[in-house]
Amino acid sequence: MADERNFRSSYYEKVGCRGVEEKKSLEILMKEKPWDRVKLKQFCQRFTVPVAYRNLVWKVLLDILPVYPEAHQYVMTQREEQYHDLLHAVQLLERINMDAPRSKILYEMWLIEKEERKPIVFPETNFSSADTFIPIAETLLELDTSEVDIYWITKNLTDIVRGMQKEVPKLKETFLSMLEKEDEEVYIRLSELDALEILPLMKWINCCFAGILDDTSLPKIWDKVCSGAPKILLYTAVMLVITLRNNILKAKAAEEVFECFSEIPEQYEEQLCVVANKAIDLWQHYGALSQNEQIIKK
Repeated sequence: MADERNFRSSYYEKVGCRGVEEKKSLEILMKEKPWDRVKLKQFCQRFTVPVAYRNLVWKVLLDILPVYPEAHQYVMTQREEQYHDLLHAVQLLERINMDAPRSKILYEMWLIEKEERKPIVFPETNFSSADTFIPIAETLLELDTSEVDIYWITKNLTDIVRGMQKEVPKLKETFLSMLEKEDEEVYIRLSELDALEILPLMKWINCCFAGILDDTSLPKIWDKVCSGAPKILLYTAVMLVITLRNNILKAKAAEEVFECFSEIPEQYEEQLCVVANKAIDLWQHYGALSQNEQIIKK
């Protein structure tokens, strides 16, 4: 029975579902008054949040909603009013053509909230916040029907990415070290082609893989990001490179490697679906789960 249960759990994970026990565990946490944000973070770092509860859990983790469930409706009403005020401001100030993609309109709303006229650039890396905010918003627009939720979640994920900019040199160093340990052959080939520096690592991290991984895989990674473990993005980058190893090993020049990641070949689409699961396994293998739990407890 244990083997059968493990097989079912593995199957449910592959198709994006979770076991009944895990869903019940989350429901028990959600019955507490107030909610325990530390326990919620630990749950999200161990498991995939059920789709039915994901938006609500993310909003509590990101402090969009308080831990007091009886206050959720009132606070969300305030969030909705602020959203509509910003939308009205965009229209009134004619900041953008209202026929533009919704993600760009949401970005202009964010700039107004930040009291900025031009796209915000992260000073540590000179990376445009538009390349973070807009791809994340576009992905959430595919996953969710509430633009109010999309605005607030995107805004907070962008803030998380902004906070990672000062760690960029260390992130790159950790990525290269991990890639060498996990697939030395690929690492050596990239070194021989002088292609390690052209890997779009910071693009991947700064957009949280929005538009790169499929919409089924991304929420699993964002569960960890929202729960205070944004470095899961590094493990995702490692697994993405390893997934494309055959094309890397066949490459004759750095330009071919760059093309491989700029437009991922169709034959890899099915393999990309499991990148998130493999990244989470690698993250847990390196003890990141226990490290993050220690951080949460501090």
